[in-house]
Amino acid sequence: MSLFRFLVVIAALAGAAVPVSVALDVPRRNAPAQPDTRKMIALSFDDVPRAPGAFYTKEERTSRLIAGLHAAGVSQVAFFLNPGRIASGDGAAERIAAYSAAGHVLGDHSFSHHDLSSMSADAFLADVDKAEAWLKGRPGYRPWFRFPGLNQGGRDQDKRRTVLAGLATRGLMVAPVTIDGSDWYLERLALDAQKAGKPIDDEALRDLYVETMVRSSDFADALMRREIGRSPAHVILLHETDLAARYIGPLVEALRKDGWRIVSADQAFADPVYHETLDVPASNGTLPEALAWQKGIAGPLWYERNDMKIAGALFATRVMHQPALAVERVAENGAAARDARHRRCMVQRWRWRRNCPELAFTARAISPSGSSYDQPVRPHRRSARDPGPRA
Repeated sequence: MSLFRFLVVIAALAGAAVPVSVALDVPRRNAPAQPDTRKMIALSFDDVPRAPGAFYTKEERTSRLIAGLHAAGVSQVAFFLNPGRIASGDGAAERIAAYSAAGHVLGDHSFSHHDLSSMSADAFLADVDKAEAWLKGRPGYRPWFRFPGLNQGGRDQDKRRTVLAGLATRGLMVAPVTIDGSDWYLERLALDAQKAGKPIDDEALRDLYVETMVRSSDFADALMRREIGRSPAHVILLHETDLAARYIGPLVEALRKDGWRIVSADQAFADPVYHETLDVPASNGTLPEALAWQKGIAGPLWYERNDMKIAGALFATRVMHQPALAVERVAENGAAARDARHRRCMVQRWRWRRNCPELAFTARAISPSGSSYDQPVRPHRRSARDPGPRA
């Protein structure tokens, strides 16, 4: 082979190995040093391994998610595991190994995905120990723990402190999230429609998924700026869903167009904001929510589409092309729920629920055409937390 042909082959191989190098969020070496004012975000995926979704087998979902992240130039995300959902011979361990082989990292999401409010502190920590026994020593392992449902015990401060002390003794860092768009609920709606044999508008579902995650990211960033005076390295809560595998490329593209810089989970969790100890009356949500409670910051603490009625109405009109649902009815239901509770705004914890009756925000009313516009509504109940993968 001639020298010229040899160089051509080498160049072609390099191009194939890094097809999206221009998309990587790394400044050019020769560019003048300037402060990086872009918003930063790391991607994380909970409930691994998750049950099948609406579009793929579990093997297809893993391969598409890995390929989609690579094509989008995302070199590292975090997958938070529930080892209790891994059965011998079901291929889950191999799929998890594929994530780490692709450069991604693995964290602890408890062995059984049980909510802390449903069990004692000792039983919860024993469940964590079972997960750690499976995780430790595997490629990509990180000593990070994420509470199932983001619930650190709700208003039971003694239980929360006991568990947090136990995690610290075990060398585990709590891995909070700053952004939550309830992607799991869109996945559930799509799965229910698929099982019912109803046609799904794929482009509309993609747009709703991407739009919701980007807007929830901007909401959280604005709240964090109010709380700590800066934009930290955010961590978004996603789940190992078919929607993530199907739309991860468009989501990353939309985040970048919106001014977000994609960073690794390692880089995000090095931010000092994740290493502060918060003393709050209740803790069962995102980090911005907890900070707001600690600092007494008023206003909406979670993105509006985390309310299942609003998200469900958007899915029905835009994806399923069903008649519009009246936002006024949602407001009326919320007002009735608020009037039945105490006037003081407090986080209350039932199974997978949060309430804050004094918080008002602007919801998006839905027009018959499927577009949306801002309309003030009265406070109402926050949606249920994802109870985890369904069998």
